[in-house]
Amino acid sequence: MNAKTKVAIFGGGCFWCTEAIFQNLRGVLNARPGYAGGELAEPTYEQVSSGKTGHAEVTRIEFDPSIISYDDLLTVFFATHDPTSLNRQGNDIGTQYRSIVLYFDDEQKAAAEAYIKKLNTDSDKPLVTEVKPLTNFYEAENYHRNYYLSHQDEPYCRFVIAPKLEHLRERFKNLVGGA
Repeated sequence: MNAKTKVAIFGGGCFWCTEAIFQNLRGVLNARPGYAGGELAEPTYEQVSSGKTGHAEVTRIEFDPSIISYDDLLTVFFATHDPTSLNRQGNDIGTQYRSIVLYFDDEQKAAAEAYIKKLNTDSDKPLVTEVKPLTNFYEAENYHRNYYLSHQDEPYCRFVIAPKLEHLRERFKNLVGGA
C-alpha cells in the first residue's frame, strides 16, 4: 500500500464472491481473500470453516480514494449481500459467513455506522452487520486468490458468483471497470 491508497475490509459471505465483486470496480487496486474478526492467529481455511475460530471470510480491498470512495465501497458491499441475514449468505451458513465491516480508523467506523443507520431506517428488517476494529488480517491460502477468474465454469461460480456480478454491472455501471 502506498501513501495514496487506502484499505477497506468487508465480509459478506463467501470471500470468493466478495473478492470477485470488488475486483470489478474502478479504483480497486487489489482485492485479497482472507480471515479476520477472530482470535486465532494464522488460521487455515479448514479451521475457519469449522466456525470455531471467530474469524469471518473477508476481503481486503486496496483502493485509490481519488477514483472510488469508501462510501462507494460501502454502497456496493451492502447491495451485493444480505446484511439482514445472521451468520449466513444463501447456502453458506456459519459465523464465518457473517456480515462484517472491519475498520482501520474512526472515519471508517463512523461511515459504516452511519450507512447502517440509514439502511435500518429504510428497511423493515434490521441489519446484523458487525462493525469492529481490525486487529489482524490473515491472507487466505493461494488457491483461494482470484478464485472466480480461475474457476468460472465451476457450478458455484456459474450459479452464485456470476449472477452477483451481473447484478453489480447492471446496478453500478458508473463504478464497474476494474483497476
